[in-house]
Amino acid sequence: MTKPIAKKVQIRVKTAFSELQSNVDMHEFFFSYRISIKNESDSVIQLMSRKWFITDSNGDNRFVEGEGVVGEQPVIQPGSVYEYYSGCLLKTGFGKMSGSYAFLTHPDGMSFEVPIPEFNLVLPWVLN
Repeated sequence: MTKPIAKKVQIRVKTAFSELQSNVDMHEFFFSYRISIKNESDSVIQLMSRKWFITDSNGDNRFVEGEGVVGEQPVIQPGSVYEYYSGCLLKTGFGKMSGSYAFLTHPDGMSFEVPIPEFNLVLPWVLN
């Protein structure tokens, strides 16, 4: 069951293909992504952990989980936005990611999870 506060945390994703970090001849495709987390609740929240489900166009699936994001467990004040950049290496030029973030509210320590909507990782030259 999704707790009401989870609906007040907005997740936005912007992706980009990084040709400099890729080696297409070796089937190494690096995609960067910027995540924006907006706290529209009245509570102070802290991002504690993440889970990612990553799939490429070969059907290879990976599950990644860990504490925080990019080495941080950020505290996000009401009305504030936290942004970070990260990346994903795929063996194909197409893929997708989805997942969830686990948060705690401060000071009461209520835990809740927010889904990360699925997003595509696609080579720019194959788009219309």
